[in-house]
Amino acid sequence: MLTIDQYRSEFIDYLEAKTTTREPENLYAPMSYILGLGGKRLRPVLTLMTADIFGKDYKEAMDAALAVEVFHNFSLVHDDIMDDAPLRRGQVTVHEKWDINTGILSGDAMLISAIQYFERYEGQVYKDLLRLFSKTALEVCEGQQYDVDFEDREDVTIPEYIKMIEYKTAVLVAAAMKMGAIIAGASVASQKAIYEFGRLLGIAFQLQDDYLDAFGDPKTFGKQVGGDIIENKKTFLYLKSLEMATTQQAQELAHLFSIKPKDTSAKINTVKDVFIESTAAQQTKDEIEKYTNKAFEVLETLEISPDKKEILKRFGEGLMKRKV
Repeated sequence: MLTIDQYRSEFIDYLEAKTTTREPENLYAPMSYILGLGGKRLRPVLTLMTADIFGKDYKEAMDAALAVEVFHNFSLVHDDIMDDAPLRRGQVTVHEKWDINTGILSGDAMLISAIQYFERYEGQVYKDLLRLFSKTALEVCEGQQYDVDFEDREDVTIPEYIKMIEYKTAVLVAAAMKMGAIIAGASVASQKAIYEFGRLLGIAFQLQDDYLDAFGDPKTFGKQVGGDIIENKKTFLYLKSLEMATTQQAQELAHLFSIKPKDTSAKINTVKDVFIESTAAQQTKDEIEKYTNKAFEVLETLEISPDKKEILKRFGEGLMKRKV
């Protein structure tokens, strides 16, 4: 087994070797650009690690890991267009650097490229990977649509929000891990368990991302801090604040999430104050810990050695404590 940093380094080397810009340049250059912006490489690392944990050479999972990372970045390009986001990983977003049409088309090409990477596999492994990928890709689109729909709704519930982030974020984390298990030839029971572990960890990861969007350090977060507030997104923080706030705070919060002022700094600061005063900020941290611990409970059911369980547990703990 390698360390997380070693898996990441091996994957980045493979990614760079596979990422080339060719003609037409305005189609492929944005693809190289977004893939070269860095990021945590969480999902491909999980694919490689899971294959290794179930007894397969992690290098056999490289193309599946690449497919997951390319698809993830495709979704980011299109999400940034929909959100009119100026920054991604601290750099200008694709549609800002080029234009919206280029972002849409390059994103489409990335989706197709992701599917092509599965062609390295054969037989039942290929079928299982592609079936899982197509199911997951559609769920990610459904999650994104829920996210968009919620912006215009005033009656979003916390269970609805958890379902949205499960589809938009968690299922891809879960699929990344299950792909490693499929490639390793793990039992169906093990595949299901590692998927559930990844799903729960993915929900915790997104809740942490939502928290950092409001309270992260702009120097290290890599995205526009307060972006969810600016876009009036009904995050767990917002929904829990409405539930816990005083009547006056709830009315103020609802008003602020119905407007989009040119100068957003006052709105962001006021909303963050309500998040803290209503205890929603702390309760979001508690929810992150709850889903992480649920993932660890599933981990105990896996038929793998204790030292391998400990590797996955340390990985989950690292996600829960991350600052970026």
